[in-house]
Amino acid sequence: MAAIELKMPKMGESISEATIINWLKQEGDVVSLDETILEVATDKVDSEVPAPCDGVITKILCQPNEVVAVGTVMALIEASEGTTVSIVKNEAVVKEESNTVAVKEETVVKEFKLQNSPNPDAFLSPLVISIAKKENLSIEEVQSIPGSGTDGRIRKSDVMHYLKHRKYPLQSKPNTVANTSKFTYNAPPIAFVEGKDRIVEMDRMRKMIADHMVYSKHTSPHVTSYIEVDVTNMVNWRNSVKADFLEKYGEKLTFTPIFVEAVAKAIQEYPMINVSVDDSKIVVHKDINIGMATALPSGNLIVPVVKNADEKNLLGLAKNVNHLAQHARDNKLKPDEIQGSTFTISNVGTFGSLMGTPIINQPEVAILALGIIKKRPEVITTDQGDEIAIRSMMYLSLSFDHRVVDGFLGGSFLRKIGDELEAFDPNRKI
Repeated sequence: MAAIELKMPKMGESISEATIINWLKQEGDVVSLDETILEVATDKVDSEVPAPCDGVITKILCQPNEVVAVGTVMALIEASEGTTVSIVKNEAVVKEESNTVAVKEETVVKEFKLQNSPNPDAFLSPLVISIAKKENLSIEEVQSIPGSGTDGRIRKSDVMHYLKHRKYPLQSKPNTVANTSKFTYNAPPIAFVEGKDRIVEMDRMRKMIADHMVYSKHTSPHVTSYIEVDVTNMVNWRNSVKADFLEKYGEKLTFTPIFVEAVAKAIQEYPMINVSVDDSKIVVHKDINIGMATALPSGNLIVPVVKNADEKNLLGLAKNVNHLAQHARDNKLKPDEIQGSTFTISNVGTFGSLMGTPIINQPEVAILALGIIKKRPEVITTDQGDEIAIRSMMYLSLSFDHRVVDGFLGGSFLRKIGDELEAFDPNRKI
């Protein structure tokens, strides 16, 4: 019988590692081809790893909560006689990958020495910040860790290796405003009434969301602009064609693909909204990838991404949006489907909110909130003069990073989205 290696699968272009959540099978257990053996998690999504063949698990090499690099052998499976293996890889490639990982880890361990001059500009992801808080690492100590990521960025694995080989903590710099503020302010006590109040432990996703939101507020000086738009033509058109659209294409037509289409057109006219900030440099993204903030059945939030939204027609956008929304509800989103967004929209109107002040989804520089659509009497100008008519109105609010987006750019971009929605063709063909 052959010994088959179960390796950490690749789960996205930019994902190089994942955390083992739970083994569903143990050593000695019999497994079937494509049966789920364990659950792993990246920074944003959980995934299941199936068995590559029929057989028996002979050895588990990685434990729960362990951070594992892509391609690392996590377990050995003794394949049953005559079974087929679902994933076949070139042995030379596998061996080369294993050697690369081993050399890389050895190098990292040797280099984990505290530096006297931490890099104050080192980019720290929300996940790294979360680990630092949990392990009581000072900001200077985290910044002293050599990063193995792109451009020397500090990754989760760098911090975990450092903690494993850490000999003593680096003392924080004294007499700084930040440190004085941090250590002299005492958080107000929380009143807890025994027998009445209850404590709910945050799940892993909620902790990451919390870290991401706090990090965004600390990173970007938020400014929010508002406009009100008349979407009567858009609403009437959608209501009149949605049944025909479903019958013709087999897809529901919601307002979301129309919003995504308007945002993509506005970004094409104002490309400096479609950027990220990297230290003192601005990265202008060519692709227009629109994230959709989506509430999960658990109450948590996730942002599936419509890739290259400017290259899709309304039918393509509707298919993409419906697919992502369904996968989000079923907890089946793939890592690639929640990565790479360059701009995000949040439909707060879904919950009945008139408007919102959304927090920027880092590393983006702006996010759009769409309020509830409400009918009300409005004064409009017609050929006969000013008249009062029932119109469908909604508020749009844009939160933007004032480091790189000023009021003129943010306001002009927001107004362009509003113009696209107000100028919607009521005679548009499906």
